[in-house]
Amino acid sequence: MINKKPRPKKCKNPACGEKFVAQRLGQAVCSPKCGLAIKDVNQAKARRSLAQVGRADIKIRKEALKSRADHLKDAEKAVRDYRRTYELSIGSGCISCGESQESILEAQGWKVGGAFDGGHFMGKGARPELRLEPTNIWLQCKACNSGSYMHARKGYTVSQGFRTGLIARIGLEAVEALEADQSVRKYTIEDLKAITAEYRAKARELKRAAA
Repeated sequence: MINKKPRPKKCKNPACGEKFVAQRLGQAVCSPKCGLAIKDVNQAKARRSLAQVGRADIKIRKEALKSRADHLKDAEKAVRDYRRTYELSIGSGCISCGESQESILEAQGWKVGGAFDGGHFMGKGARPELRLEPTNIWLQCKACNSGSYMHARKGYTVSQGFRTGLIARIGLEAVEALEADQSVRKYTIEDLKAITAEYRAKARELKRAAA
């Protein structure tokens, strides 16, 4: 019986790459020098892997500790982010004061978190059933969303300006239907998770399309 000679293999040290015949099972480098050279690289990879596992574990633990109120906040943020991103993508101005994106950026672009918010027409405190209703959330400049009269429409309060702007966008009938909508929304935690995932995905898609 003829013994086959072992085939040469490539050294795993990227700086070397020479071919060698392994002298023992599992030998990956051609020399102790190359072994030392890749030791730090392998240790760094291992540390990164452990860190990633750690971060994933922390994320899972945090998710498990979330209350229904936490999931409601996540869902609201996802819907608001999507509505803001969508309105910005089609060139809308502030629904309340009517200022354009350009003028708002010029006057308020320095503000922390940006110059634009997703603002509720029917406030979530008085009308919590509309908190996650997309047609109740529109693009507002930071000043209007905070209730400031600095950029309000002439002769209007911020809320009156919001209603006027909304009528111009969707019509009086639709606005009155929204104002009259008092249907109770009973969301389970699973419902809220699904809403969060759906609107985060929609926002990501819009941002990818705009990139």
